[in-house]
Amino acid sequence: MTLFERLYDESEKVNVTFVGMTTEQNRYDFGIVYTSLFFGKPLINCLQSGKCLLLGREDVEDLDMIKRSFQVRDDIEAVALSEFLKAVLPPLGMEAQY
Repeated sequence: MTLFERLYDESEKVNVTFVGMTTEQNRYDFGIVYTSLFFGKPLINCLQSGKCLLLGREDVEDLDMIKRSFQVRDDIEAVALSEFLKAVLPPLGMEAQY
């Protein structure tokens, strides 16, 4: 039997918002899960790729991260996606976690 240490096992009712956008090249659909976990950062679910990321407004200003995370090759597309996410994500209020 493998031993492990359970780090957390939380259950909460969360708010989820579904948003979408299009650019000249792509369509993006996201599910944004607002939770009190993860220092208040929302969990962004990209419905096209299936990727889930913890992102705050300050995180989406990193265009290289946007390009890597959402498989965007074009800088203009990355800027558009960054601006969209900044508009839909709330300002981060750090919450006590541990």
